[in-house]
This record gives sequence, structure tokens and C-alpha cells, in this order.
Amino acid sequence: MLVAYLAPALMAGAGGVASGQSGLTTAAFTSIAGTSAVVALLIGSWLRRRGRSRPWTTALPRIVVAAILAVGAAVIAGLVGWFASRWLPAHTSVVDTARLARLQLDLPISAAVAAVIVSWRWRRQNP
Repeated sequence: MLVAYLAPALMAGAGGVASGQSGLTTAAFTSIAGTSAVVALLIGSWLRRRGRSRPWTTALPRIVVAAILAVGAAVIAGLVGWFASRWLPAHTSVVDTARLARLQLDLPISAAVAAVIVSWRWRRQNP
């Protein structure tokens, strides 16, 4: 899980520093890396416990399994991003900020990338 946090944090953080985007640099160490770590933990745990008992995880081609998990993770993360950036400011006293607006993009992308990497590696070890 540490690698799932550090890799996107360092890559996105470096991109933010190189391009002078302080918002990206901040998001790199919060929403981007945090989402990657949480998704890697959840999907990795699920695959270790129940992956072999689910026939589709071993019967389908590795790319299909990775795509299914990536789309699923991206949809769930997208809903969380929408909730945090749109619903919360409209219905609570949470202030609508540029950081919240980034969540609609950062969360689904980070979740999809983490899901692909974890499922691809798991499947390689469990053919």
C-alpha cells in the first residue's frame, strides 16, 4: 500500500512542480495518492480473499478483468468525487473550492489506475 501511495504522489507532485501548478502538487499528496492507496488496499484485499473463488477473475483474459475492476472503481470514485464537489457544497455549509472541484477528475482517474495495476499484478501471480 505504501507504493500505491508514494508512486502517484511523487509522479503527480513532480508534474505539478515542473508545470508550476500548485493545485496539482497539493492534490498529488492528498486526493490522488490517497485514492490510489485506498483502492489498491480494497481491491487487493478482495482479490486475495475472494478472487480465486470468483470464476470470472481467473477465467476471463487478464485485460478484461483489469478493465472491469478499473471501470467499477472509477464509477464509484466518480460518484464520491461528485458527492464531495457538488452535493456537499449545495446542501451543507462546506464551501465550494477549487480543491473540491478537482475531486471529480482526480478520484476516478486515480482509482482506475490503481485498480488496473493491482488486478494486473494479481492475475499474473494467479493464472
